[in-house]
Formats: sequence, C-alpha cells, structure tokens
Amino acid sequence: MAMFQGHSLTCHRGGRTVFAGLGFALERGEALLLRGSNGSGKSSLLRVLALLTPWRAGSLEWDGETVGEDRDAYRARLRFLGHADALKPALTVRENLDFTARLADPGLADADIDRALEAVGLDELAGLSARLLSAGQRRRLALARLAASPGELWLLDEPGTGLDTASLDRLHGLIADHRGRGGIVIASTHGDLDPPEARLLDLDAQARENRP
Repeated sequence: MAMFQGHSLTCHRGGRTVFAGLGFALERGEALLLRGSNGSGKSSLLRVLALLTPWRAGSLEWDGETVGEDRDAYRARLRFLGHADALKPALTVRENLDFTARLADPGLADADIDRALEAVGLDELAGLSARLLSAGQRRRLALARLAASPGELWLLDEPGTGLDTASLDRLHGLIADHRGRGGIVIASTHGDLDPPEARLLDLDAQARENRP
C-alpha cells in the first residue's frame, strides 16, 4: 500500500468542476509533478491536499488511514508553499524565517534557522529588512521554511517562480535532500522543475479522459 494516495478526487469551485476522478499513489521518497494549462486545477489540487479547499468526492489516505480520521496529525506532516511568499516587510530576513518556521516546529534551534538561510543563499542577508528583498530573494526566503522544518509532505505551487538558475539548483538540492530522507513532494510546474525519476500528472489530459 502506498504511503500517500488519493482516490477519485473531485473538486468544484465557483459552480464548476475543476477536476474529477483524479487519483495518485506515492511511496516515501517519490515526487509528483503537476502540469497543465492555467485553470486546469493544479493550484486547486494542491489546496485540496493541504486541506485548504474541500473536495466534493473521493478520499485521501496517509499510511493506510483516511486523512479525515486525524486532520491535525496530517497537517503537522505537511508543508504548503503557495504563490504568496507570506513575509512581514517590517521584520528582517532572519526574523521572518524564525517566526514562520517555529509556527510549524516550535522546537527548532537557532542553528536550524542559520542552516536554512545558508541552504537558500540568504545567510549574508539575514539582518536585512524583508521589504528590501527582490522577488527572487523573497521566494528563496519562503523556500527556507522547508529547509528549516522539512515535515514529511511538501506541497509546492510553482516553487521555481522568480528564481534564477543558481536558485533553481538550490531548490532541486532541497528537494533531493528531502526525498533522500523519505519525504514526499508534490509540485506544480510549467517546466522549470525537473527532479529525477519524478512522476507526472497532466491535468489537461486527465480532463480530456473524463470528458463525456
């Protein structure tokens, strides 16, 4: 039995069906890339998996148990990165990471925060106000939360947006390290993300198959 799987998931938003009959099954250390045109449901699926958007039909299971049986335990396992970087401009780079990462894991040590900033190349900017960061630096600071407090399941909505080549390499490194520890990654992408041996779920193709 797969560690994380979805069965016949259906999502409705704004009076329309975003996707229907969608399924997947992932073992520890695996990655699933979500591809499709704008509006195909990539972000909606990630929000369903993060329990931020309800699904109309189907089920989610973690290690053989329905997610609904213990939602708090499931939420504690996951890390969700959406389009918004969710930074406080009045705080420094380090203060932002310290605040957000400790929400997920209050037991983090100062050394964990330092290592996370170094992992995304922001250690030399730790004392800089977040309002002065470029778009790419803001994205890297959001990604630093994953390095500081990895969890078990990463749900990433176009994590490569705004990143240059060096930063994309860092992102691939973070994903590789997470998978090497047995973590699971589900990420939407327009082609800038390509972890090795990743599975692919094409939501456009899924919609065509389910079209009457």
